[in-house]
Amino acid sequence: MASSDVPGSPERVCNFEPSVWEDFFIIYEPEPLQISEECMRVKADKLKEDVRMLFQTFNGTMEEKLTFLDTLQHLGIDHLFREQINKAINEIHETEFNSCSLYEVALYFRLLREHGLWVSPDVFDKFRGENGSFDMYITNDPRGLLSLYNASYLSLPGEPELDQAIAFARHHLESMRGSLMYPLSEQVRRNLVIPLPRTLNRIDASHYIAEYKHEQEYNPSVLELAKLDFNLLQRLHQLELKAFSRWGNDLYEEVGLSYSRNRIVECYFWSYTELYERHYGVARIILAKLFVLASMLDDTFDMHATLEEGQKLNEAIQRWDESAIPLLPEYLKKYFIRMMNTFREFNDELKQDHKYRVAYCRKAFQTLCGCYQQESEWFHSSYIPTFEDHVKCSIISAGTPMLFVGSLVGMGEEATKEAFEWAIGCTDAVKACGEVTRFMDDLASFKHGKNKLDVASSVESYINQYHVTDEVAIATLENLVENAWKTTNQARFDCRALLPLVNRVASITKSMTLLFHDRMDLYTFSRGNKDRIHQQFVQPIPL
Repeated sequence: MASSDVPGSPERVCNFEPSVWEDFFIIYEPEPLQISEECMRVKADKLKEDVRMLFQTFNGTMEEKLTFLDTLQHLGIDHLFREQINKAINEIHETEFNSCSLYEVALYFRLLREHGLWVSPDVFDKFRGENGSFDMYITNDPRGLLSLYNASYLSLPGEPELDQAIAFARHHLESMRGSLMYPLSEQVRRNLVIPLPRTLNRIDASHYIAEYKHEQEYNPSVLELAKLDFNLLQRLHQLELKAFSRWGNDLYEEVGLSYSRNRIVECYFWSYTELYERHYGVARIILAKLFVLASMLDDTFDMHATLEEGQKLNEAIQRWDESAIPLLPEYLKKYFIRMMNTFREFNDELKQDHKYRVAYCRKAFQTLCGCYQQESEWFHSSYIPTFEDHVKCSIISAGTPMLFVGSLVGMGEEATKEAFEWAIGCTDAVKACGEVTRFMDDLASFKHGKNKLDVASSVESYINQYHVTDEVAIATLENLVENAWKTTNQARFDCRALLPLVNRVASITKSMTLLFHDRMDLYTFSRGNKDRIHQQFVQPIPL
């Protein structure tokens, strides 16, 4: 059905490019594996035991131990050894540490801070001269320099010395890129684009698996386990994506909102990057479905609904009852019914003592809708809010605070009521996630020209309020993105009891580097992520 044929459809329409995948994953049949899945599972289980033994029998140096833990993260198999890694990290933290190796000191700093254990930036003072600048001799150690560069991205507010370390390391890494040997050359190239602490584990794993055999610490058993684990999980994700694509295509056909972006595969991919582990299947699908529902809601308010229609849709969602259906224009009734039914399905998926979680998710969805409505009112009255009012609303309308709440719904026992209260309050790392999403999204849209049907962006609000140039506003928002990342880093210490969930919301923040890299909106213009999605869901790792 064309958008102009939708009953009650206004002329306010934007035509998005169609899905780049269509029915690909519905009809896709993967090539037969080199060995059966059952044989792969048996082999992987044996290798897991071998690696667990390495934790018990390890008698190497501190540097070797740190490198081993980092390798498990790089290869994407740290999820198999959470308990052993946490124990090892705590033991390292409790052990006196004194090293003159820049690589080792920076790795120690990064790994401990990632696990919410305090390390002072003073550990890098030994590599500085009397004037406070880094000694030039460390530029002869590219591996150490890359380690310093990545570690410094775990800075907290009020640590300018780490900002200086980033600038120093980046400058020298860029100047030596052409002379580095593989695989360090590739790692430098990738990290100069997206530093390691902002890189998604699952995405980086497929790169590092290919590089690991060239590392001096190479362990064949560890590499084989990484390959088997990647391929076994990929098979699971292929089956899920086939079923999810059917669900999504049926949804789009049923509700008939042809003006909305069809990004079914991208929604699953985004959910998968946050929750790729086998035992998070329910959580992964709930999150992906929420992303689809929110995307359709966003496009309705932004690109299609009149002010009155948006008000009626918001009223219906705030009431959250079938009695609100007559309020709605004809073309939104099926969406509302499917939305309600989908939330009921979420409830049916959960154990009895977890069903309360859906109420938190519903509340977050309603809050998101209210912010869409606020922005719609600003648009229809041609009003540009103050920057502060804009941000207060638009970090919620960015969607990620609601999606984080949604990501907890299908999780295990770690998703406690305390976790939901923290998430729904949109403080600390959750708020920072919304800020990174909002500002990166607005910087992308500003670079490529704001759609005339969209509310003024935070960039425009800043320019309008403070009467500054585009360049000043852009630099300000880029700085606010960096500050938000530091807030996320700080939350690992301030909310250490919720550290696994802080790291989950940090993963959502990391995913923004894929959606808005180089100020591109790769959700709307999804061809930019096609190769990456193909790599994750179609290409197995050669065994």
